[in-house]
Amino acid sequence: MPQLRQNPATKEWVIIAIERAKRPEEFQLPEIKDGTENTKTCPFCEGNEHLTPDELLAFRTYGTKPGTPGWWIRVVPNKYPALIPTGDVKRMQFEEYFRYMDGVGSHEIVVEGTDHNKSMATMDQKQVEEIFLAYKARYAALKKDTRFENILIFKNHGREAGTSIRHPHSQIIAIPITPNHIRHYIEEAMRYFDDHGECVYCETLKKEKTQERVVMETENFIAFVPFAARSPFEIWVLPKKHYSSYECITEMETKELGYIMKQTLGKLYKGLKDPGYNFIILSAPCHEEDLEYFHWYIQIIPRVAQVAGFELGTGIYINTVIPEEAAKFLRETIVE
Repeated sequence: MPQLRQNPATKEWVIIAIERAKRPEEFQLPEIKDGTENTKTCPFCEGNEHLTPDELLAFRTYGTKPGTPGWWIRVVPNKYPALIPTGDVKRMQFEEYFRYMDGVGSHEIVVEGTDHNKSMATMDQKQVEEIFLAYKARYAALKKDTRFENILIFKNHGREAGTSIRHPHSQIIAIPITPNHIRHYIEEAMRYFDDHGECVYCETLKKEKTQERVVMETENFIAFVPFAARSPFEIWVLPKKHYSSYECITEMETKELGYIMKQTLGKLYKGLKDPGYNFIILSAPCHEEDLEYFHWYIQIIPRVAQVAGFELGTGIYINTVIPEEAAKFLRETIVE
């Protein structure tokens, strides 16, 4: 069983993923320079449903059975999860000093489509919309488990971003704690609200909306390069309405989010020639809904620069691309 262990000096939690350490080498498919892989061994390709655990959710053709072809989006448990749904969330002591707990949680894979070599930037618009609807459905389902404190939805695209399988997919991990990283964001937002009586993200949105850092916007969402972007071409996508949880947006807003995400990722794909990237949906903790001081958003981080010793040692990032110039470049990149 995996464990969650806490650093007593920083209070940071670390997952010791025992099962993932035994991951078979053949599961990490080798990168092929011509852009193709052996789809016969890809666990996410249609026809290979037997290579994954039983599906949790699927958008499929009427009359087709679970675990068979006929789907266009499929959610399955990760075969080699960082956390597992069994165990106790009770914190325990080791040697009367170190704190740990069972690695309780959920780790799911969202297989984003049947085409092995496509990405959100190159998929049909409807397909991307439904990916975000699948995220929303699984978020709501996982939230019902009262042991889970945080649900993180994220995507790794490209080797430099940490993916090991080319087939388009993203991940959802539910964890029984609120990490310091997320708690810091919430506490700073709370502090701003106490000082100004306004949500800091709503205020940021108002300021950024009038600036040259906007990449694009729709009726309900805006994508921009933040004023203090930590890395080249970092992008935030915020809902214009104040929601603290991703789960709260409507179905139509979810489809609109799919549109702005496809367009924004398409600009990165075309303008930077398909760079690796990570995106993360940052949402309020499960038991802290309807926060007037926190605002959910998506952070997109292209992997076009390396984090080095200075960043690791200080926590201060060096960005070599001026945010205003990055936004202008992306804004002027036309996606067909």
